[in-house]
Amino acid sequence: MFPVLQSLLTENVWIALSLFFFVWIFSWAKKNLGSAALGVIFAIIVVYLTFYSYPILVWIAVGLFLLSTFGKEILEKVNPFDRPGTLR
Repeated sequence: MFPVLQSLLTENVWIALSLFFFVWIFSWAKKNLGSAALGVIFAIIVVYLTFYSYPILVWIAVGLFLLSTFGKEILEKVNPFDRPGTLR
């Protein structure tokens, strides 16, 4: 119907996802690498490879984020490994 509007919306979502992913990777890298400069370099490399070289990895990263954010609560409710009647 409106291909220009759809294209702009898709581009804006892609930019928002890349910024969010960059900040997430940067905060993780800064904490684990111990340096802000190394964190920025690492985050830039990962975001570039993810969004420009292998864009399918974006959805894997979104899934990992959702799993790390909501995974503990979901697995506690579902818990496929806890069978009733087994000894602990």
